[in-house]
Amino acid sequence: MWGYGKGDYTDADLRAAFEAAVASGAVFFDTAEVYGLGRSERLLGRFIGETEAEVIVATKFMPFPWRLTRQQLLWALHRSLRRLGLDHVDLYQIHWPPLAGSIAHWAEALADVVEAGLARHVGVSNFSVMQMEEAFETLARRGIILASNQVEYNLLHRTPEKNGLLQTCKDLGVTLIAYSPLRKGILTGKYTPDNLPSGARRRLFDAAYLVRIKPLIDLLKEMGRNHDGKTPTQVALNWTICKGAVPIPGVKTPKHVASNLGALGWRLTEDEIAQLDQVSAEVAV
Repeated sequence: MWGYGKGDYTDADLRAAFEAAVASGAVFFDTAEVYGLGRSERLLGRFIGETEAEVIVATKFMPFPWRLTRQQLLWALHRSLRRLGLDHVDLYQIHWPPLAGSIAHWAEALADVVEAGLARHVGVSNFSVMQMEEAFETLARRGIILASNQVEYNLLHRTPEKNGLLQTCKDLGVTLIAYSPLRKGILTGKYTPDNLPSGARRRLFDAAYLVRIKPLIDLLKEMGRNHDGKTPTQVALNWTICKGAVPIPGVKTPKHVASNLGALGWRLTEDEIAQLDQVSAEVAV
């Protein structure tokens, strides 16, 4: 998706981005065992080993259909910890709703690793309202809090609002972690019908799509100008924060880190949020 390892995007770029993030106080890093088939965890572990800063690490367990027992989640976490060079993670998540085994079965496995001291907190990812509620209730019976549900959420993908997930998270005290908060870079405003994104994203976001969402991009630019020259990226991330979610934008370079951090320290007004809601509803599919 992002061209990692192809010419100008290497381990050195990632190390520089990591160092810039830590130096700026952005110390929450989210990864997963399936990202690069473990390579993401190994790289993050290497960078953590090279810094004295305290970082917060989240990773994920993929409930493949051949994984059937709670012990397999424990083994998977041990392998992730070896790759990360850690004795525990701050947040361990189930990556997708399981195809084999019940929600309760895997929630019990999450409780096991908390009690074993291998994860401080546990969460889920891509779970529906009902699936999240079942995981929440199962963990609660063990005296453990469901910390988070990580789902796609951005101005062009507002499903968590429409299906009640965002409100349910608020009601239960579960943090909604918003992945792809910039819609794979589309909300940065740098793409146009004459400047399409590269690689696989070009098939997802063609010229017709960029024409359709132009009113939203224009509004992000206008609002940014009204907030001391904030960029569309910063306005889009701030919108996500104002909605009560924690966005986790990806970074490839120190410049990306600095750009993302510009979303902090200020707030859109309620009227501006309402404007963005209205225009995004008109252009999003």
